Amino acid sequence: MTPDASSPAKKIATAICPACGCSLVRLGIGSDRWVVDRYEGREYFFCCQGCADLFNQDPPRYLEETGDLVVCPTCLAEKALRHTVRMEIAGWEAFFCRCPYCPEVFRKDPERYVKRLQGETPYEGVFGEAGCCSAET
Repeated sequence: MTPDASSPAKKIATAICPACGCSLVRLGIGSDRWVVDRYEGREYFFCCQGCADLFNQDPPRYLEETGDLVVCPTCLAEKALRHTVRMEIAGWEAFFCRCPYCPEVFRKDPERYVKRLQGETPYEGVFGEAGCCSAET
């Protein structure tokens, strides 16, 4: 079902490590491997224990540095919001890197890219099955 023009665009949720700023999807780290920690009553998801430890040394600093990051749903590049292009495509609000090819590719199969970005579709990540932050990489 496609929302009508009066419907607000749906938001795409994705996990970004608040210490290093990496997309957990891009790294191939599924929710079963996230390191989870809390700060001021809120849960944060990290790519590894090292990033969680780093974050806990100065949470306000890392939240300020990574708080405005979004992930391009097509190429999975992490970008500051001000360095993206916002578009509504197929009822989704998406923030693309500035490459004109990314929205074009997204338009061909938006549900595929949304599911991957939300971690609903398995994605091996840039480091393969071992993922990042592992002795196997």
